[in-house]
Amino acid sequence: MRLIDLLPKERDADLLLALLEWVRQKDLVLYPAQEEAILALLAGKNVILETPTGSGKSLVAMAMCASSIAAGRRCFYTSPIKALVAEKFFDMCREFGPERVGLMTGDATVNAHADVVCCTAEILASLALREGEDIDIGEVVMDEFHFYGDVERGVAWQVPLLTLPQARFLLMSATLGPTETFERALTTLTGVETTKVGSAKRPVPLTWEYRQSPLHETIAELLEKGRAPIYMVSFTQREASERAQDLASVEVCTKDEKKRITDELVSTRFTNPYGKEMQHLLKHGVGVHHADLLPRYRLLVERLAQKGMLKVISGTDTLGVGVNVPIRTVLLTKLCKYDGQKTAILSARDFHQICGRAGRKGFDDEGFVCAQAPEHVVENLRMEQKASTGPSKRKKLVKQKPPEKGYVPWDE
Repeated sequence: MRLIDLLPKERDADLLLALLEWVRQKDLVLYPAQEEAILALLAGKNVILETPTGSGKSLVAMAMCASSIAAGRRCFYTSPIKALVAEKFFDMCREFGPERVGLMTGDATVNAHADVVCCTAEILASLALREGEDIDIGEVVMDEFHFYGDVERGVAWQVPLLTLPQARFLLMSATLGPTETFERALTTLTGVETTKVGSAKRPVPLTWEYRQSPLHETIAELLEKGRAPIYMVSFTQREASERAQDLASVEVCTKDEKKRITDELVSTRFTNPYGKEMQHLLKHGVGVHHADLLPRYRLLVERLAQKGMLKVISGTDTLGVGVNVPIRTVLLTKLCKYDGQKTAILSARDFHQICGRAGRKGFDDEGFVCAQAPEHVVENLRMEQKASTGPSKRKKLVKQKPPEKGYVPWDE
């Protein structure tokens, strides 16, 4: 049964009972942090929710939207990437009905005056700057709130907190850090109490590895050990596509698995030149996922992954931002990234955000995170191993040098 069908008809009726019944029908058991957050929301408070990836923050967001609808108010859900906005739009359409849910991403606008509007953070910031206190917004969910600290985009998270005193806020992230400043500011702005709910316990524990084998060998070994689906992380869209193509020589799926994928793709049209390339990769059991992929291809990759048909997804770190795809292993091809100003080692926050995708509750008992050594280090190790087992009189090894651009050294 949909959540909207369980909501009380009378505003004074017990919304909590309706939410608990909805959770029960989904065969779920609330974590303590989820219980605490939902109770605080139903008590009319602002909530800052910091729990690990996969610990059910989306369910709390759904409860916020439900309470807003039950009270006859409008709720805005925001996130930093269009893929996550689109995913939540479809999720909420299923639970509240398409007539009650809207979408605003800059690329498309659907039902903009709906009870629940899913939009990118920049869209809400623009609306808040233009209309401020006069805009009809009762609740705001800010997913991936750690983007507040982003040098270029953080302002989109800051503006609503300064211009919407009529709204209640649910701020969610797996990696926030100290939040006392936000708690005081929110309470002052909105005039209602702000509660911090946090937990460091992951539902699925992680195992960490550092790999000094060539990437295709690492992939093959992970597949052999049953650690798929594998999310292979690159930090540019070009690299993500190229690394997916490189897997054409790796036996990713069995014949039966390939047939299942082919049957699933029968009704899908791959009309443009890149579509043919995407079709070839998907039939091989490999998906590509990044923000600039055509929405229908991106959603297709997510759908196939959710059905367990794709063994490897080669993508940028945008998949690490909340998109609900079951991943058993996160494989980092690099540990350095260009941040818009310089190339630097991943921050602890970015590292934990990406790695948090490994191991999903209901799918895995354990998640795995592998970090690849730099490519030139791997190649030099292989040459040394060959030299040690070859003829005694061998030419002096000419070692590979590190890249001159776009690289910062890292080791185990």
